[in-house]
Amino acid sequence: MMLATLLGLVLAASPAATPTPVTRQSGKVLGTGETTPTITLTAPAGGWTVDRMVLVEGRVSDDTINPVTVSINGDRYLLKTVNGAFQRKFPVTSGKNAIVVQGANRGGTARAERTLYAQVPPVPVFLVLTSDTDGVYTDLHVYEPPPDATDPETAGKDATAHVYWARTSSPSGGTFYLNEQGGDFDSPGFGPYLYTHASPPLGIYRVDVNYGPIGDKAHTVATLNVVLFGGTSNEIRRRVRLPLVKPGETQTLAWIRVDKGRQAHVYLPTLERKPADTRVWPAWVTDFRPKRAEDETMSEDN
Repeated sequence: MMLATLLGLVLAASPAATPTPVTRQSGKVLGTGETTPTITLTAPAGGWTVDRMVLVEGRVSDDTINPVTVSINGDRYLLKTVNGAFQRKFPVTSGKNAIVVQGANRGGTARAERTLYAQVPPVPVFLVLTSDTDGVYTDLHVYEPPPDATDPETAGKDATAHVYWARTSSPSGGTFYLNEQGGDFDSPGFGPYLYTHASPPLGIYRVDVNYGPIGDKAHTVATLNVVLFGGTSNEIRRRVRLPLVKPGETQTLAWIRVDKGRQAHVYLPTLERKPADTRVWPAWVTDFRPKRAEDETMSEDN
Protein backbone atom coordinates (compact mmCIF):
# COMPACT_ATOMS: atom_id res chain seq x y z
CA MET A 1 0.00 0.00 0.00
CA MET A 2 2.84 2.36 0.92
CA LEU A 3 4.62 1.50 -2.39
CA ALA A 4 1.51 2.30 -4.40
CA THR A 5 1.11 5.64 -2.60
CA LEU A 6 4.73 6.65 -3.26
CA LEU A 7 4.46 5.60 -6.89
CA GLY A 8 1.34 7.70 -7.29
CA LEU A 9 3.09 10.76 -5.84
CA VAL A 10 6.08 10.34 -8.17
CA LEU A 11 3.86 10.04 -11.24
CA ALA A 12 1.82 13.05 -10.22
CA ALA A 13 4.94 15.17 -9.77
CA SER A 14 6.50 14.09 -13.09
CA PRO A 15 5.72 16.17 -16.19
CA ALA A 16 3.87 14.41 -18.98
CA ALA A 17 6.28 12.90 -21.49
CA THR A 18 6.39 14.64 -24.86
CA PRO A 19 5.77 12.18 -27.69
CA THR A 20 8.80 11.76 -29.90
CA PRO A 21 7.99 12.38 -33.56
CA VAL A 22 8.30 9.25 -35.63
CA THR A 23 10.08 9.63 -38.93
CA ARG A 24 8.70 7.19 -41.45
CA GLN A 25 11.23 5.46 -43.65
CA SER A 26 8.86 5.34 -46.56
CA GLY A 27 5.56 6.66 -47.75
CA LYS A 28 4.23 10.21 -47.71
CA VAL A 29 6.66 12.69 -46.21
CA LEU A 30 5.40 15.93 -44.65
CA GLY A 31 7.34 19.06 -43.85
CA THR A 32 7.14 20.35 -40.29
CA GLY A 33 5.90 23.84 -41.15
CA GLU A 34 2.47 24.98 -39.95
CA THR A 35 1.82 27.54 -42.71
CA THR A 36 0.48 26.40 -46.07
CA PRO A 37 3.52 26.34 -48.39
CA THR A 38 3.94 27.75 -51.86
CA ILE A 39 5.96 26.46 -54.81
CA THR A 40 7.62 28.74 -57.33
CA LEU A 41 8.58 27.13 -60.63
CA THR A 42 11.43 28.84 -62.49
CA ALA A 43 11.56 26.14 -65.17
CA PRO A 44 10.06 25.09 -67.44
CA ALA A 45 8.36 28.25 -68.57
CA GLY A 46 5.74 26.36 -70.58
CA GLY A 47 5.05 26.72 -74.28
CA TRP A 48 7.08 24.73 -76.79
CA THR A 49 10.37 22.87 -76.65
CA VAL A 50 12.54 20.89 -79.05
CA ASP A 51 14.60 19.30 -76.26
CA ARG A 52 14.08 15.73 -75.14
CA MET A 53 15.33 16.56 -71.62
CA VAL A 54 13.51 19.38 -69.83
CA LEU A 55 14.67 21.08 -66.64
CA VAL A 56 12.21 21.16 -63.74
CA GLU A 57 13.50 23.76 -61.29
CA GLY A 58 12.08 25.84 -58.50
CA ARG A 59 11.73 26.43 -54.79
CA VAL A 60 9.28 25.50 -52.05
CA SER A 61 8.72 28.09 -49.32
CA ASP A 62 9.03 25.54 -46.49
CA ASP A 63 12.54 24.10 -46.67
CA THR A 64 11.58 21.20 -44.38
CA ILE A 65 9.60 19.73 -47.27
CA ASN A 66 11.93 17.10 -48.67
CA PRO A 67 11.18 15.65 -51.16
CA VAL A 68 8.71 17.35 -53.48
CA THR A 69 6.62 15.25 -55.85
CA VAL A 70 7.00 15.78 -59.59
CA SER A 71 4.37 14.32 -61.91
CA ILE A 72 4.84 14.30 -65.69
CA ASN A 73 1.91 12.91 -67.64
CA GLY A 74 0.90 10.91 -64.58
CA ASP A 75 4.36 9.42 -63.94
CA ARG A 76 5.37 10.28 -60.37
CA TYR A 77 8.86 11.13 -59.13
CA LEU A 78 10.18 12.16 -55.73
CA LEU A 79 12.75 14.94 -56.02
CA LYS A 80 15.04 16.00 -53.19
CA THR A 81 15.20 19.60 -52.04
CA VAL A 82 18.25 21.51 -50.76
CA ASN A 83 17.27 24.45 -48.55
CA GLY A 84 13.94 24.41 -50.36
CA ALA A 85 15.42 24.41 -53.88
CA PHE A 86 15.03 21.57 -56.37
CA GLN A 87 16.17 20.90 -59.92
CA ARG A 88 16.39 17.90 -62.23
CA LYS A 89 16.12 17.22 -65.96
CA PHE A 90 13.46 14.79 -67.13
CA PRO A 91 12.68 13.29 -70.54
CA VAL A 92 9.41 14.41 -72.13
CA THR A 93 7.31 12.71 -74.76
CA SER A 94 6.24 14.03 -78.12
CA GLY A 95 3.20 16.31 -77.87
CA LYS A 96 1.56 17.63 -74.72
CA ASN A 97 3.32 17.20 -71.37
CA ALA A 98 1.53 18.07 -68.13
CA ILE A 99 4.07 18.84 -65.37
CA VAL A 100 2.87 19.15 -61.77
CA VAL A 101 5.05 19.78 -58.68
CA GLN A 102 3.60 19.32 -55.19
CA GLY A 103 4.87 19.56 -51.63
CA ALA A 104 3.03 19.18 -48.31
CA ASN A 105 3.51 20.16 -44.69
CA ARG A 106 1.24 20.29 -41.63
CA GLY A 107 -0.41 23.42 -42.94
CA GLY A 108 -1.43 22.08 -46.33
CA THR A 109 -0.25 21.24 -49.84
CA ALA A 110 1.44 23.47 -52.40
CA ARG A 111 1.00 22.90 -56.11
CA ALA A 112 2.49 24.41 -59.25
CA GLU A 113 2.01 23.24 -62.81
CA ARG A 114 3.08 23.87 -66.38
CA THR A 115 1.99 22.59 -69.76
CA LEU A 116 4.73 21.96 -72.28
CA TYR A 117 4.43 20.90 -75.91
CA ALA A 118 7.45 18.96 -77.15
CA GLN A 119 8.36 18.85 -80.83
CA VAL A 120 10.62 15.83 -80.51
CA PRO A 121 10.65 12.42 -82.17
CA PRO A 122 8.80 9.77 -80.15
CA VAL A 123 10.95 7.84 -77.66
CA PRO A 124 10.41 4.13 -78.33
CA VAL A 125 11.64 2.97 -74.89
CA PHE A 126 11.49 5.11 -71.75
CA LEU A 127 11.97 3.61 -68.26
CA VAL A 128 11.82 5.41 -64.92
CA LEU A 129 12.70 3.76 -61.60
CA THR A 130 12.01 5.48 -58.26
CA SER A 131 11.71 4.48 -54.61
CA ASP A 132 9.76 5.91 -51.69
CA THR A 133 12.65 5.89 -49.20
CA ASP A 134 15.61 8.19 -48.64
CA GLY A 135 19.05 6.77 -47.98
CA VAL A 136 18.75 3.67 -50.18
CA TYR A 137 19.95 2.61 -53.59
CA THR A 138 17.39 1.02 -55.89
CA ASP A 139 19.67 0.50 -58.85
CA LEU A 140 18.22 0.10 -62.33
CA HIS A 141 19.76 -2.56 -64.60
CA VAL A 142 18.68 -2.94 -68.23
CA TYR A 143 19.76 -5.86 -70.43
CA GLU A 144 19.38 -5.13 -74.15
CA PRO A 145 19.27 -7.57 -77.07
CA PRO A 146 22.15 -7.36 -79.55
CA PRO A 147 21.54 -4.98 -82.47
CA ASP A 148 22.30 -7.56 -85.16
CA ALA A 149 20.05 -10.42 -84.00
CA THR A 150 17.92 -12.12 -86.66
CA ASP A 151 15.51 -14.04 -84.43
CA PRO A 152 13.47 -11.91 -81.98
CA GLU A 153 12.63 -14.96 -79.88
CA THR A 154 16.28 -15.49 -78.96
CA ALA A 155 17.47 -11.87 -79.19
CA GLY A 156 18.23 -10.95 -75.60
CA LYS A 157 18.93 -14.45 -74.31
CA ASP A 158 22.70 -14.34 -74.78
CA ALA A 159 25.36 -11.69 -75.41
CA THR A 160 23.21 -8.87 -74.09
CA ALA A 161 24.39 -5.33 -73.38
CA HIS A 162 24.14 -4.47 -69.69
CA VAL A 163 23.31 -0.78 -69.10
CA TYR A 164 23.46 0.52 -65.51
CA TRP A 165 25.17 3.08 -63.25
CA ALA A 166 28.70 1.98 -64.19
CA ARG A 167 27.99 1.62 -67.92
CA THR A 168 25.64 4.41 -68.91
CA SER A 169 25.38 3.72 -72.64
CA SER A 170 25.16 0.75 -74.96
CA PRO A 171 26.63 0.18 -78.43
CA SER A 172 23.16 0.43 -79.96
CA GLY A 173 22.32 3.77 -78.32
CA GLY A 174 20.62 2.95 -75.02
CA THR A 175 21.22 5.70 -72.46
CA PHE A 176 21.17 5.51 -68.66
CA TYR A 177 20.76 8.74 -66.66
CA LEU A 178 22.30 8.71 -63.20
CA ASN A 179 20.39 9.92 -60.16
CA GLU A 180 21.77 13.47 -60.32
CA GLN A 181 20.63 15.64 -57.42
CA GLY A 182 22.19 19.08 -57.00
CA GLY A 183 25.41 18.12 -58.76
CA ASP A 184 25.78 14.78 -56.94
CA PHE A 185 25.67 11.85 -59.37
CA ASP A 186 25.77 9.09 -56.74
CA SER A 187 23.12 10.11 -54.25
CA PRO A 188 21.07 7.40 -52.51
CA GLY A 189 17.44 8.21 -52.20
CA PHE A 190 14.27 8.50 -54.18
CA GLY A 191 15.81 8.54 -57.65
CA PRO A 192 14.77 8.76 -60.36
CA TYR A 193 16.93 6.51 -62.48
CA LEU A 194 16.13 6.92 -66.17
CA TYR A 195 16.76 4.85 -69.28
CA THR A 196 15.86 5.75 -72.86
CA HIS A 197 16.47 4.25 -76.27
CA ALA A 198 15.72 6.22 -79.43
CA SER A 199 16.33 3.31 -81.82
CA PRO A 200 15.97 0.07 -79.86
CA PRO A 201 17.09 -3.21 -81.46
CA LEU A 202 14.35 -5.75 -82.03
CA GLY A 203 14.16 -8.43 -79.39
CA ILE A 204 13.64 -8.93 -75.67
CA TYR A 205 14.83 -6.60 -72.89
CA ARG A 206 15.11 -7.44 -69.19
CA VAL A 207 14.66 -4.75 -66.53
CA ASP A 208 16.00 -5.48 -63.02
CA VAL A 209 16.21 -3.59 -59.74
CA ASN A 210 18.87 -4.17 -57.09
CA TYR A 211 18.29 -3.04 -53.50
CA GLY A 212 21.13 -1.51 -51.48
CA PRO A 213 20.09 0.21 -48.23
CA ILE A 214 22.49 2.60 -46.49
CA GLY A 215 22.36 2.01 -42.75
CA ASP A 216 19.33 0.56 -40.97
CA LYS A 217 16.45 0.72 -43.41
CA ALA A 218 13.55 -1.66 -43.04
CA HIS A 219 12.41 -1.70 -46.64
CA THR A 220 11.54 0.40 -49.63
CA VAL A 221 8.96 0.26 -52.40
CA ALA A 222 10.39 0.47 -55.92
CA THR A 223 8.20 1.83 -58.71
CA LEU A 224 8.99 1.22 -62.37
CA ASN A 225 7.17 3.20 -65.06
CA VAL A 226 7.42 1.78 -68.60
CA VAL A 227 6.52 3.95 -71.59
CA LEU A 228 6.91 2.48 -75.07
CA PHE A 229 6.44 4.56 -78.23
CA GLY A 230 5.14 7.46 -76.17
CA GLY A 231 3.10 10.06 -78.02
CA THR A 232 2.11 7.67 -80.84
CA SER A 233 -0.92 5.51 -81.56
CA ASN A 234 1.16 2.50 -80.44
CA GLU A 235 1.88 3.94 -76.99
CA ILE A 236 2.05 1.44 -74.12
CA ARG A 237 2.21 2.52 -70.46
CA ARG A 238 2.71 0.06 -67.60
CA ARG A 239 3.63 0.46 -63.96
CA VAL A 240 4.82 -1.98 -61.31
CA ARG A 241 5.39 -1.37 -57.58
CA LEU A 242 7.38 -3.88 -55.56
CA PRO A 243 8.54 -3.93 -51.90
CA LEU A 244 12.26 -4.61 -51.46
CA VAL A 245 13.40 -5.89 -48.08
CA LYS A 246 16.60 -7.95 -48.28
CA PRO A 247 19.85 -6.01 -48.86
CA GLY A 248 21.44 -7.04 -52.13
CA GLU A 249 18.32 -8.67 -53.52
CA THR A 250 17.63 -8.41 -57.23
CA GLN A 251 14.19 -8.60 -58.77
CA THR A 252 13.13 -8.63 -62.40
CA LEU A 253 10.44 -5.98 -62.72
CA ALA A 254 9.70 -6.17 -66.43
CA TRP A 255 10.36 -7.95 -69.70
CA ILE A 256 9.92 -5.86 -72.85
CA ARG A 257 9.67 -7.23 -76.37
CA VAL A 258 10.13 -4.84 -79.30
CA ASP A 259 8.98 -6.08 -82.70
CA LYS A 260 8.79 -4.59 -86.17
CA GLY A 261 6.28 -1.86 -86.99
CA ARG A 262 6.51 -0.17 -83.57
CA GLN A 263 4.87 -3.15 -81.93
CA ALA A 264 5.76 -4.07 -78.38
CA HIS A 265 4.74 -6.32 -75.49
CA VAL A 266 5.34 -6.01 -71.74
CA TYR A 267 5.39 -8.81 -69.16
CA LEU A 268 5.53 -7.90 -65.44
CA PRO A 269 6.54 -11.15 -63.67
CA THR A 270 5.81 -9.94 -60.12
CA LEU A 271 2.26 -8.90 -61.04
CA GLU A 272 1.13 -11.25 -63.79
CA ARG A 273 0.70 -14.96 -64.28
CA LYS A 274 3.13 -16.83 -66.46
CA PRO A 275 2.19 -16.07 -70.07
CA ALA A 276 0.72 -18.96 -72.01
CA ASP A 277 1.72 -17.68 -75.45
CA THR A 278 5.22 -19.07 -75.97
CA ARG A 279 5.40 -17.40 -79.39
CA VAL A 280 5.69 -14.03 -77.62
CA TRP A 281 7.41 -15.07 -74.37
CA PRO A 282 9.70 -18.10 -74.73
CA ALA A 283 10.51 -20.36 -71.80
CA TRP A 284 13.89 -18.73 -71.19
CA VAL A 285 11.94 -15.60 -70.21
CA THR A 286 9.11 -17.11 -68.19
CA ASP A 287 11.40 -19.53 -66.31
CA PHE A 288 14.09 -16.93 -65.59
CA ARG A 289 15.30 -16.31 -62.03
CA PRO A 290 17.50 -13.24 -61.47
CA LYS A 291 20.97 -13.33 -59.97
CA ARG A 292 22.38 -10.76 -57.59
CA ALA A 293 23.24 -7.69 -59.68
CA GLU A 294 26.55 -7.15 -57.92
CA ASP A 295 27.63 -10.71 -58.80
CA GLU A 296 26.91 -10.03 -62.47
CA THR A 297 28.80 -6.75 -62.28
CA MET A 298 31.83 -8.46 -60.76
CA SER A 299 31.83 -11.16 -63.43
CA GLU A 300 31.70 -8.52 -66.18
CA ASP A 301 34.58 -6.54 -64.70
CA ASN A 302 36.85 -9.58 -64.30
